Order: sequence, then structure tokens, then C-alpha cells
Amino acid sequence: MIARTLTWKTTVRFAVLVTATTLLVLAAGGWLLDRQMRRGLTLLHEGEAEELRDMLRGAPATPEAVRSRVLRDSAGDAEWFFIQIHDEAGRVLFRSANLGEAVMPDLSPKEHERMVELPGVGGVQMTEIRAEGWHIQVGSPLRLERLLLADYARVSAVLAGAAALAGLGLGYGFSRVTLRPLRAIADTARRIGGDNLRERIPVPGPGDELAELARVLNQTFDRLETSFEQVRRFTADASHELKTPLALMRLNAERLRARASNVADEAALDDLIEATGRLQEVIGKLLFLARVEGGGLALASRPVPVQGLVADFAEDASALLEDAGGRFEVSGCDAGELRGDAGLLRQLLLNLVSNAARVTPQGGLVSMEARRTPQGWRLAVTDEGPGLPQDQLERVFGRFVRYSTTPGRGEGSPGHGLGLAICRGIAALHGGEIRAENRDDGRSGLRVVITLPAGASPA
Repeated sequence: MIARTLTWKTTVRFAVLVTATTLLVLAAGGWLLDRQMRRGLTLLHEGEAEELRDMLRGAPATPEAVRSRVLRDSAGDAEWFFIQIHDEAGRVLFRSANLGEAVMPDLSPKEHERMVELPGVGGVQMTEIRAEGWHIQVGSPLRLERLLLADYARVSAVLAGAAALAGLGLGYGFSRVTLRPLRAIADTARRIGGDNLRERIPVPGPGDELAELARVLNQTFDRLETSFEQVRRFTADASHELKTPLALMRLNAERLRARASNVADEAALDDLIEATGRLQEVIGKLLFLARVEGGGLALASRPVPVQGLVADFAEDASALLEDAGGRFEVSGCDAGELRGDAGLLRQLLLNLVSNAARVTPQGGLVSMEARRTPQGWRLAVTDEGPGLPQDQLERVFGRFVRYSTTPGRGEGSPGHGLGLAICRGIAALHGGEIRAENRDDGRSGLRVVITLPAGASPA
């Protein structure tokens, strides 16, 4: 999800960058085009003004003489350009007919050209030269230039839109290629867990930031693997070392109880024997978990008829629920086989039913079903207990995490909090998964679902 979000963020940023760059380039092109066109007009004006200056050399400074010279030698030019001539005193001696009543302003000595707006004419780019007492002004209408720039703006808008679309496509491809190592890192990190700590992230390449991130994460996973192994080794070693002393304690307590002289001593020794038994049970479960998680438990995998497995298990489950004051039923079981260890699968189901019995109220029902799916098998155990908060549905499969018993039940052992952890280990050993979900049929209760492949084999 993160990578996908980053992909689209990178795509949008790339498209924005491409579009903004295109707009800047097109704007710069428009500015240069405008300058070039005006520079071209200035050069034309200067050439025309030089011709007019040559024509007027030696002419009297009267309107008739100036008009005669201009119209005699440059009548055609007066139709293409706006021409205005005045003397040093500011008297207008000639103004081309296309100017109408408009008068081009006299420029300051420091000015050579200017863009002006003339009434009835519109925008005009004018150039002025001074020579031999004459102020010769030549101008051109800006209408054609503005039409050309408007066309350029429309074409630029189309090009900018095309650049935006191309930027989205190229940006998506660019981000996919660029973020491919990051997706590989995320996929690998997602696969690494308590049951898969040996896998490492491939280092994408030397010297870049992604390679450094991969190396840092691999070092972190190395430390996590070491810590997990130390915990597992300690659990296994401690459990193994405690088995013999506890067995001796129980044996001696049973011998002492046989020779107890009063009821108080018998009660104390009974409590000691019960506590020792519970410790032995916890140690046995911890050793089993250590073997499952450490890969030390060989799976006796063979074809298991599902209906036979469920029928055999249902007898013990019914007895267990009857003793707890509840009822058990098989709500459905499809015919077929799965491949696995029948003993471990039976233990898994009994752990689930045992947990369900603790939380189901008196007279409540615990049901089980086994359904064939396109992927394999779906086994589900459903109770009528209080269910669990949404944030606890995954946590209950951890070690020493316990269900809360149903209010009003009173008696009953709360368990060790290892049953569901063992169930998860057995499911993983068969290549399957286990999850918990609250019932969705309008009734309170929890449903634990195990999914197993039809040809389940060691994970």
C-alpha cells in the first residue's frame, strides 16, 4: 500500500515537473518570439527611415516639399508602414494616410523605439531616428503579431496538455522502475516473521540509498534472528532441564501424601502435586512449541480421511463439552482427504474446542464444520462466548495470551495461554493458516478458522 501510494505520488510529481518545465519552455519561446518579431520590425523601420532620410536630404522644411519627396519616391512604402515626419520644433510635416487622425508621439532623445496605442489604429511598434533636423518615425501595426502570439498561446496550451498526459504515463513507468527495488524490499520484509527469520532482503546495487536501506534492514533482521534464537533456545533448554526436577518433586510429593498423618498435610501435598502437574503441562507445551518453531518436529504426513478425523474427534469433543455443561455438534463435514499428521490435527482441534468450552455459557453450543474449498480445506470451530475486541483477534495467538472466561461461569481453569500458539504452529507445519473472527450471524461468539491445502505438507 505504501509503495503504491509512493508510486502515484512520484507519478504526479513527475507529471507536474514535466508540465511545468514545458510551460516554462513555451513561455520562454513566446517571449523570444515576441522579441524577435519586434526586433525584425525595428530593423525594417530603421531601413525605411534611412531611405526617407536620404530622400529628404536638402529638401525645404515645408509640408508640401516633404510630402512631394516622400510620395514621389516611397508611395508604396507609405501603405505598408505608418510614417510621420516632423522638424525640431515639433511641427508635423508629413503623416501617412493610414494613420488617419492619430499622431505618433515624439520620443525622447534617449529612446529609439516604443510600442504605443493610437486611437483608431491600435497597437503600433514605432521607431524614430533623428538626422539633419528631421525626426523620422516609422511604425507597423501589432495586430498580426498579436494574432500570431494568440495562435502560439493556443498551440502551447495543447502542447502543455499533451505534456501533462505524457508526463503521467512516463512518470508512472519511471516510478515503477525506480521503486521496483523498494517494492522488493517491502515484499521480502513482509515475508520475514517469527517463523521465517532466515530470509534476507536482496541488496539492489552498490553505493546507492536503497542498497544502504537494504543493508540496514538485513542487519536489523540479523539481530532479530539472534534474539529469537536465544529466546527459543532458552525456552527449550530451560523446559528440558526442568522436566526431571519436576518429575522428582511430584514423585516425592505423592510418596509423602501416602504417609501423611493428617488432613491438612494431605491437602497441602495435593496442592503441590496439582501445581507440579500444571508446571509439567506448561513445560511440555513450551517444548512442543520450541520444536515446531525450531523445525525440530518431523511431520508424519500421510493421507487423512477428513470425515474419519472429524468423527473420531467429535466423540472426545462431546465429552469435553458435556463435562463443561455445554453441547457440541458437527454442523457439516465434506468427504475427501487432506495430507497431514492426524494426531497433530486432532490436537489442534481439541485445543480449539477446549478454549471454546471455557468461554461458552452453560448449555451453550460449540459447533464445528469441515468444508472443501478450491484451495483445500476450511475447518471452523464456533462458540457462543462473548467474542473478542477487533484488536485482539490476532493477539490471542501469541504465547501466554488468555481468553477472558464468560461472566457467571465461576469454576474452570483459565488455561496457560499456549493453546492457540500451538494451534498456529501446527497449522503452519501443515502449510496452512489460522485466524479468529467474531461471528457475523447476529449472535455473540468467536469463530476460529483453519485453512489447509488439500495436499498439506511441511511448511
